[in-house]
Amino acid sequence: MAKHKVHYEFPMHCLSEILYEYLATAEGLSEWFADDVTEKGDDFFFSWGGDPAEKATLIRYKPEGFVRFRWEEDEGTKNFFEMTITIDDITEDLALNITDFCEEGDENENAMYWENLIENLRIKLGAA
Repeated sequence: MAKHKVHYEFPMHCLSEILYEYLATAEGLSEWFADDVTEKGDDFFFSWGGDPAEKATLIRYKPEGFVRFRWEEDEGTKNFFEMTITIDDITEDLALNITDFCEEGDENENAMYWENLIENLRIKLGAA
């Protein structure tokens, strides 16, 4: 079954430079996204609860702007997950925008998954 694109926006109360480090480095990602993250070039290996690591490749990025990863299982597709930092030009409010792909019917579960991850991130940043 083909996956479809979903978007989420989370207000964040932190500096973009600090947030980017939590999105783009193995050290930062291991603080909130997975139990353990290792990086080899553009390949990131994520593991949870001692399970075998899952590989995602960093396919695009812009320093202090966004990171886009593609899971190994999604190679050959247009599926990816992206975390983008946006700053409102007028209010200067910072938000983290998530773009992901999920299967039809899994939207609520996917949204809850990201909400829990971002809550973990906010706690690590001291921005909860």
